[in-house]
Amino acid sequence: MSIFVTKPFMPSIAEYQKYVAEIFKRGVLTNQGPCVQELEKKLTDFLGVQNFHYVSNGTIALQVALSALNIRDGEIITTPFSYVATLSSILWEHCAPVFVDIEPDNFTIDVTKIEAAITPKTRAIMPVHVFGYACDVEKIQQIADKHNLKVIYDGAHAFASKFKGNSLLSYGDITTCSFHATKLFHTIEGGACIIRSKEASDKFELQKRFGHDKDDYICLGINAKQSEFHAAMGLANFPYIEKIILERKRVSDLYDLELKSLIGRPKEQPDLEYNYAYYPVVFKDESELLKIFETLNKNDIFPRRYFWPSLNTLPYVSKQSCPVSEDISFRIACLPLYPDLSNENVIKICDIIKNNL
Repeated sequence: MSIFVTKPFMPSIAEYQKYVAEIFKRGVLTNQGPCVQELEKKLTDFLGVQNFHYVSNGTIALQVALSALNIRDGEIITTPFSYVATLSSILWEHCAPVFVDIEPDNFTIDVTKIEAAITPKTRAIMPVHVFGYACDVEKIQQIADKHNLKVIYDGAHAFASKFKGNSLLSYGDITTCSFHATKLFHTIEGGACIIRSKEASDKFELQKRFGHDKDDYICLGINAKQSEFHAAMGLANFPYIEKIILERKRVSDLYDLELKSLIGRPKEQPDLEYNYAYYPVVFKDESELLKIFETLNKNDIFPRRYFWPSLNTLPYVSKQSCPVSEDISFRIACLPLYPDLSNENVIKICDIIKNNL
């Protein structure tokens, strides 16, 4: 059986069918139905946050977040080391991305370079909690306050990570999250926004459902609502969150034992309670990465290059130099990591890597 970089956790069919049966009985399929409301309440309590909005995916969460903060032009400082959705949301809202390079320890935005990138056109900072590791949230907030900028975190990887005892999703003006099937906690497709301001939260609530309340059309909106069937998957998965994290930790710890002294790894963050969202490794160079990938693939093992290429090199953005991101993006990959990945298969992956270093 093939081993992919990730494998969605699945509850039993019976657990999911229990919620589906209730959906069929009620006949309510969307428009903030009971399953959506229940999942929002459970996740709000679990994360210890306020103004939590469950939406259809993590990309639309970023787009509506920008709109809810009245940002539709100007420049947004962001990182080149992320999935393309971070960049796409900025461009889709008619803003210009300004890339700030990353630091080499955890691959998050280099806070020492942010202020130099601020211009009179700068409207916001959009950092990314890469692989569930924390950006320097305190320094970023200091810079934002000094220059009167909004902070929108792409927290697609940050579910269940905590910084100084608080959910990593609770920082900034808005933090978004993804519940895509590849994520630690998933609802097949899905995302969320956690919003500091009640005013922005109320605006987001309107905008995610076409901008109208009953028959009153109040503002421009879009359809970012999520269905009852997706929420049902989230409710069925919810009781297993802690088990999922523990199993991912088991796999990560075994990788550490076998590989940590041989291969590059992110630096541990003492104030972070990590969620084990990914297992990134950094090779000596791209040729070493490709050699190991070739051998792993021949053994039906499929890691993935997260994140490559560096977003500042894409053909539809203005070229901006980010040498650290460009270098890391050529050499980094994520190894398979999911709850039912056996110790035997982890050892097999590690042996192949060690034999090809």
